[in-house]
Amino acid sequence: MKRRQLFNLVGGAIVVLWLVMIGLLIKRVHFNDLSEPPEVSEGISHVKSPQRDWMEIYLEGKKVGYSVNQINPLGDGYLIQEEIFLKLNLMGQGSAVHTVTRSVVDDEFLLKSFNFRMTSGVVAFQVSGKVNGKRMHLKIGEGATQRVKTIELSAPPVMGSGIAQFFKGRKIEIGQSFRFPVFDPSTMARKEMIFRVVAKEPVAISGMKYPAFRLETEMWGRRLTFWLDENGVLLKEDGFMGLTLIKSSPARAPRDISSGGDFYELAAIRVKKKLHDPDRLTYLKLEVEGLDNGALDRGSLNEGRQRFRDGVMEIVREETPARATYPLPYSEPSEGMKPFLQSEFNVESDHNAIIGKARQISGDLKDPVKVSRRLTEWVYRNVEKRPLVTVPSALEVLKSKVGDCNEHAVLLTALLRASGIPARVCVGLVYTRGMFFYHAWTEAYVGRWVSMDATLNQMPVDATHIKLIQGGLDKQLDLIGLIGKLRLKVIAYRYD
Repeated sequence: MKRRQLFNLVGGAIVVLWLVMIGLLIKRVHFNDLSEPPEVSEGISHVKSPQRDWMEIYLEGKKVGYSVNQINPLGDGYLIQEEIFLKLNLMGQGSAVHTVTRSVVDDEFLLKSFNFRMTSGVVAFQVSGKVNGKRMHLKIGEGATQRVKTIELSAPPVMGSGIAQFFKGRKIEIGQSFRFPVFDPSTMARKEMIFRVVAKEPVAISGMKYPAFRLETEMWGRRLTFWLDENGVLLKEDGFMGLTLIKSSPARAPRDISSGGDFYELAAIRVKKKLHDPDRLTYLKLEVEGLDNGALDRGSLNEGRQRFRDGVMEIVREETPARATYPLPYSEPSEGMKPFLQSEFNVESDHNAIIGKARQISGDLKDPVKVSRRLTEWVYRNVEKRPLVTVPSALEVLKSKVGDCNEHAVLLTALLRASGIPARVCVGLVYTRGMFFYHAWTEAYVGRWVSMDATLNQMPVDATHIKLIQGGLDKQLDLIGLIGKLRLKVIAYRYD
């Protein structure tokens, strides 16, 4: 029963990453942390009247959505609004996603303020920001659960939704390059992107060919390709996992949208040897290919229950100690352990609602092992198992009691930290129905790190859980370079 449920749950972590890819691909992102203003700001083509650009979004050749980007003059700057509409197929369940980014920028498209909102069914995520000198002040969430954060900037940020305007009317030549450090509001992650003009070639759109310049950039070890016409107007983009965006019109863009192929299965890794009763597996040995395509921390691959060497991964289900080596709360943490006790972007362990719920669940228990087990069971029994397309937040999960593996993992991690137990989110792979799917779970420190999966109510987790990343959403982005390139071959396994 657990594994049948899992078939409808795994992949939640990768859905968030995919939305980040979508954001980068269609440029709803924000650019900041520049060591100097962008070179392309000189000679920018200023907007004198409202402009709209429509794009159709395709996944593996099937139309799954569209975007519209509008720029309006506003005083001595501009108001930019970009909307994205997606229809996704997640394990046979249709899911509609709508994102809106509104930004106010100056006449050189330097960001003044923005508001980003993503809605999927009854679940919504919102973040807004305002630039004040070399600081960006952020508000994350709404109402009583709203959090604030400040980001230091080395130079004024540039609004990503207006990046196309940097190229309009600009003379483009082969060999040119343009540098933009990227800030994504949905993950607070920053990455540098360098666009290079590599060729002049025709691009086909709706059966017609148009002369265009091809620009390329790399992100997380993957190539993104853009085609601009001779006036700098964006015609087409090719990105991750078969995603393509094509210039369209107001009449054509919203039409004939389907949910396409199942996204979870597109990201899954198939293996020839079947693993029966995988939740009973205590040892697994695999050949692994493709890890060099990512920017993973090799320490995460080769610690605790895992050993990775010369392309071979061995995983042993660890034993959970009868008692922890310390009473609650964990005291005098080292610098390396402090981050696992602190609140962060989507693991709001210092919020009164999280602290109160952790105390209510734990009762009078003082042993971290017993508390960890009780918290894992509570999340498993009280969070409805449903695939979601949103940025996971422990506070929102506690409120809605709905989510997939990502929501289970961040809520359990927040409850553990609120209880005084160091904890971290892990993202990797887990096996079901002949495939390894991307999945999220939790590790807690009870004298040593022990794994626990609130989606499956496992403590410790079975040996098919392959950890690739540990940490927040900014760290999880490093997985993107692996998607579609990772290969696994089962060598041996056993049940004890």
